[in-house]
Amino acid sequence: MKRLIALLVAIAFGGIFAAESDACTGISLSALDGSNVVARTVEWSATPMHCSYVVVPRGHNHQSYTPSGENGIKYKSLYGYVGIYTDYEPFVVEGINESGLSAGLFFFPQYGDYAPYDPAHNDRTLCDMQFVSWVLAEFSTIDQVKQALSQVDLVTLDSKIGAVHWRIAQPDGRMVVLEVVAGVPHFYENELGVLTNSPGFPWHMTNLDNYVNLQPGAVADHTIAPGVQLRAIGGGSGMLGLPGDFTPPSRFVRATFFKTTAPKWDTGFDAVVQAFHILNNFDIPIGIQHPEGQVPKGLPSATQFTAATDQKAMKFYYRTAWNSNIRCIDLLDIDFGKVRYQSHPLDTVLQQPIEMLKVR
Repeated sequence: MKRLIALLVAIAFGGIFAAESDACTGISLSALDGSNVVARTVEWSATPMHCSYVVVPRGHNHQSYTPSGENGIKYKSLYGYVGIYTDYEPFVVEGINESGLSAGLFFFPQYGDYAPYDPAHNDRTLCDMQFVSWVLAEFSTIDQVKQALSQVDLVTLDSKIGAVHWRIAQPDGRMVVLEVVAGVPHFYENELGVLTNSPGFPWHMTNLDNYVNLQPGAVADHTIAPGVQLRAIGGGSGMLGLPGDFTPPSRFVRATFFKTTAPKWDTGFDAVVQAFHILNNFDIPIGIQHPEGQVPKGLPSATQFTAATDQKAMKFYYRTAWNSNIRCIDLLDIDFGKVRYQSHPLDTVLQQPIEMLKVR
């Protein structure tokens, strides 16, 4: 247990949150065939993360960690699911279960905090880093999660780690954000379908009003004084003023306008491909996250993986910093009543495949 907490604190404070490296960006898209797609990035610039995907069968036994050990709430998977964890296998950060319910964890430092840990409540205590697994294993709707959460004590393993918040999405397009502030859980309906990190979700929604002037397309030339005419320089002038830095507020604004101006494609697969193209804009170059000369070796990007989920087709896609080829797990090909619990690295080789073209 001490090793686990030491690992988490090292992750959280790898250079004061690794120079704000925990910079996740999430969007959602829909298609004309009724598909809904949720997609997100996972950033970490301190070191290469050891990321793997897990396949969890129905009936799998879980037990949550608490600050005093692996002695928290016990539960059994009612639903099989597929997800990705980072560094520590029980801590799934993104996934989908066989009912189509999707859940994802996003860091929420400085603004979220949970109720104090009470060892007398261990049998109902759930670690925040295992919340995604709990949701995917137990529930098929958002309302079920909301009802069950009132019977659970949600805690952190160590207050130095910092809080997280979550995105939960149903296959019918409904999405909520869950944030715990001063020990009180707040569910926000997320009709926009965008999420980043701190501050809280309501603040981000209010902040969008600062960009009321942005619009797709070009701004018309206009005269501001006799003989003085302003003209657009290049395309995209309607988005002049869109923030370009990598802070959570700026990423939220950019994600909002990229998502809301995206065309609505015919199929869920088209929307998945569109989501990856949009999230290309949120790949964080590793060099900007560290002072000169302090960039970690072997890490090509702070964006360590990007995932997209087609909740109608039940397909889970991902790519990584080392291999930008998109890979897919088809949940409809998995018999969750028979499959064994298993985990596999996202990459077996940390090298980008290259297709060589022969010129004759």
